[in-house]
Amino acid sequence: MKALQRPRIRLSDAPSTSRKVLKTRQRRNISTSTSKVTVGIRKEDPGRLWERRCPVTPDAVHDLVRDGVQVLIQPCERRVWSNEEFVKAGAEIHPTLEPANIVVGIKETPLSELDRLKSPVNGRERTHVMFSHTAKGQPYNMPLLSRFVAGEGQSAQTSKLLPRLVDYELLTGADGKRVVGFGWFAGAAGLVEGLSASALDFLSLGVSSPFLYLPRPYSHPSLDDMRQSLRSVGEIISTRGMPKSTGPFVIAVTGNGNVATGALDLLKELPTCFVKAHDLPALVSDPATDLRKVYVIHVPSSAYLSKKGSDHAFDRENYYANPDSYESHFHEKIAPYTTVLINGAGWALGCPRILASSVLPETVKLARNVGRSRFRTIADISCDINGGVEFVGRSCTIDDPFFYCDTTGKEVPASRAVHDDVVQIMSVDILPSELPLDASKHFSKALNPYLRSLVKMYEGASPTPEDRVAMDTVNRATIARGGELRPKHVWLRELLAKHASSPPSVVPTSETDRTDLDVGSDLGGLYTTPKSKSDYTPSTSPGALPKKRRALLLGSGMVAKPAVDELLSRGDVELVIASNNLKEAQELAQYHDPRACKAVRLDASDRSMMNQLVSSADIVISLLPAPLHPPVAELCIEHRKHLVTASYISPAMQSLDSSARSSDVLLLNEIGLDPGIDHCSAVDLRDRIEREGHKVVSFVSWCGGLPAPENSDVPLGMKFSWSPRGLLSAALNDARFKQNGKLQSIPGQALLESYFPSVPLVKGLALEGLANRDSLPYAETYGLGSVDSMWNVFRGTLRYQGFSRVLDVFREIGLLSTSPKDAVILNSTHGGWQSLVASSLARKLGDIRTSGDVRGMLRAAVGKERAEESWAVLEELSMVPSAFAEDLPPLPSTTSPVTPLDLLTTLLAHKLRYKPDERDMVILSHELISVPKSSSTSRAVDPLTIPGAKKHTSTLVTYGTPSILGASAMARTVGLPLAIAALKVLDGKVAVRGVKGPGDCGRPLWGGVLEGLEERGLAMKESSRPLSKRGGLTKFLDEDLSGRTSPPFLRGADRLPFGRTVRELGSHPSFK
Repeated sequence: MKALQRPRIRLSDAPSTSRKVLKTRQRRNISTSTSKVTVGIRKEDPGRLWERRCPVTPDAVHDLVRDGVQVLIQPCERRVWSNEEFVKAGAEIHPTLEPANIVVGIKETPLSELDRLKSPVNGRERTHVMFSHTAKGQPYNMPLLSRFVAGEGQSAQTSKLLPRLVDYELLTGADGKRVVGFGWFAGAAGLVEGLSASALDFLSLGVSSPFLYLPRPYSHPSLDDMRQSLRSVGEIISTRGMPKSTGPFVIAVTGNGNVATGALDLLKELPTCFVKAHDLPALVSDPATDLRKVYVIHVPSSAYLSKKGSDHAFDRENYYANPDSYESHFHEKIAPYTTVLINGAGWALGCPRILASSVLPETVKLARNVGRSRFRTIADISCDINGGVEFVGRSCTIDDPFFYCDTTGKEVPASRAVHDDVVQIMSVDILPSELPLDASKHFSKALNPYLRSLVKMYEGASPTPEDRVAMDTVNRATIARGGELRPKHVWLRELLAKHASSPPSVVPTSETDRTDLDVGSDLGGLYTTPKSKSDYTPSTSPGALPKKRRALLLGSGMVAKPAVDELLSRGDVELVIASNNLKEAQELAQYHDPRACKAVRLDASDRSMMNQLVSSADIVISLLPAPLHPPVAELCIEHRKHLVTASYISPAMQSLDSSARSSDVLLLNEIGLDPGIDHCSAVDLRDRIEREGHKVVSFVSWCGGLPAPENSDVPLGMKFSWSPRGLLSAALNDARFKQNGKLQSIPGQALLESYFPSVPLVKGLALEGLANRDSLPYAETYGLGSVDSMWNVFRGTLRYQGFSRVLDVFREIGLLSTSPKDAVILNSTHGGWQSLVASSLARKLGDIRTSGDVRGMLRAAVGKERAEESWAVLEELSMVPSAFAEDLPPLPSTTSPVTPLDLLTTLLAHKLRYKPDERDMVILSHELISVPKSSSTSRAVDPLTIPGAKKHTSTLVTYGTPSILGASAMARTVGLPLAIAALKVLDGKVAVRGVKGPGDCGRPLWGGVLEGLEERGLAMKESSRPLSKRGGLTKFLDEDLSGRTSPPFLRGADRLPFGRTVRELGSHPSFK
């Protein structure tokens, strides 16, 4: 998105007289707006040097002001966004925020400011929202809490007008799970801090680590920049390896909450290899271990916890009930083999510590026996002082991020680092503040529905069902209101009385309470807020855990893993993976708690079994082939279960709309990559454009899943991390689009020869494109207006150059046929796979031969030139007699005929599969052209002729991760939006019913999906600029129909030039 440019206004720089006039003018203007609800955004305590976060972004301010809310902001030059950016968004600078009904900040309001902001506004109580650090009875903040609770002698009328205190820490869903926080960003920043600290520690060993080149988190302008820094270091590791003298670099990550997830997500930017606990001894002792990788173990509780005095395996349910009967063996089984420990797990009284102080001497001794680089660095992101890692005795600052301790736990000077009996500890307690931009964006989006529910309360507007849910959440997060503590916090009154006569406590400027993080989920819900003054022990009742919701995943194919991991990142979800390939489903489940995830065998045609699984689920997610979705949807309607798929809405699915709505069921489709992310990002970009006073008149979008360039020199320029059948079938779809004000139509049989030979999208990549189905309905789907008023409406599929020419030969000789009359039986005695082309040619030419001069038959069928161009590809794929007849899949049944398309699918899935060290790439790019809404464009007009036209782009380019537990780019971009959307539906965030796509479900769904993807490193990058000349994605539409010759096929030295001239394509009868 284009950066906002605003005039610079600094109250602190103005002369005192000018400041006085400006403040007076501000107060005068504000005082006239009594009918508006006013939200005030605080500046943080000046003593918090590194606190640059803000709970509300300029974009959110813009939306609030647009909706009639007045927003005031205290001036602050340290905040991640400038004062001017907020002013441009519609906020007004105010030094005290005294007119604000609702005051929001990140940390505690300084008492001197709070005293000015206690009084009611226009006769109504004020609301303060913050991390108050009072809910656990923290002594130092009892003075703050006392400002919200009536003291002795106060009248009832005065008490009722005392302000309301809402604490972010207590904003939880009905299931008890927190809905706002910074935990993911603490994990992300903490990982990088830990690796940076480790590099400095390695210097004390006389060793230079590649992580010396990793800048610390706060020096990165954004999360994307930090990811790029990790990737750069990863390239060094992949090329040079880690130092031989220190051996394999092993990172252990503990915890299952947002903190651990943030660290694990960032680790994907490195050349990682995930391992298990039992792999560690051999891994670090084997001199042949590949040092060009970083080894990661995400440590489950079962790997190191067991019952005291027994060898009984870890039992999660029993552990919940009796945590004090378990003990940790982390110091024996995990710690001695690690290089860096990333602790993202919480700890509560009564639970075993991961590492107690008593075992530190033994741990260090065991580690040094393994190697001098073992157990050197602990990055305690939880920063739980004397908690899970007991010898972490203090927190650190960003200025001074780590310290050393000896085996007694005593802190020692950094000069002792050269000794073997020390451990480096990174325990920065304000980690999310090192990524203030991204952390604040995330927090603001999460907070928005709850802030708006407060606004509606002040407005007295009728709440929607979504508002009521948000209001309930805010009520649960309220500690005090009307001068009284809420019932579950009444126990704090005794502490208030005790501290009323005590000397004032110093409010820490650190975050040692860690209430903005999510580190407790690894304890299985053992963290609870005390209900009475004596209730300081953790809950040990399994019944206190949130009720689990059950998700049913149908299918276990190539894109399933990220969906499984995402669904099970939530502690309140149980998952059943049902597949006809039980082994594949079990492999997906093996890295998760068996109590939360199980695999079952399912034949999709077994309606009885399917009925049983659907009826016992809370939501169904289908990765089955698209034709199998409607029968599943019918069962979902029968049992009133929501369904989520990544497939296009078929006519059969659309026919279920009425019955789905009658049964209060959502059948959500098209929420993968394409369709899916493309829909969400297109609607989001259109929404932004409309907020700027423009309307869209041209929409061009491209998407493609391809091998990374270094792995693309293969037949068709394709490799597959998913089933090739969809790609092959799509090559026969009819296509319609609008180009330069004219409608174009291509029948499916002509699609492959009517391709766009050059798509200048990514510099250095030779790409071509195909029109993707019917683009015209998307003008309505994306809310762009009438097709008649659009200059371009086009959605296309990207391929490497040469793909369409070869696949068109496949089509012409019958290899893409799905007709039963073309089905064949391949027999090993008659050539097996190498007879596939001969069989197809025999049917086409009316020849019974399946061997002999196959090359001559091909020339007769498609012409000499095209036959010669495609022959090398057919040889490499072993579809004709060749020297490449190796590494072939088993032949299908020798008794039942199989269609050519299914045979080709089986062969390509095997021959063009990704190898373990190869990666794929996904490219998604939109280009929208907009004009001012005041422009008269009821009919299509060339936007170049309209003053004020702008060009907007939104692009995603991402690569897969080639590692044991990595995921392909295609799997992540299909599986993650599918899972994120399913969780939104499961949480009741989507109110619509019937057969829908993401654009029909409103911002809570498509905005939530984009937000979730951004948090996982899949952010769309946007830009806007004035339209000065034709270019970018629309340029090819002009040139490819006016006579430009296609470039040669560029992916292999032995390839011949592919592609027709555009003059040929433009004269083809398929263009109407």
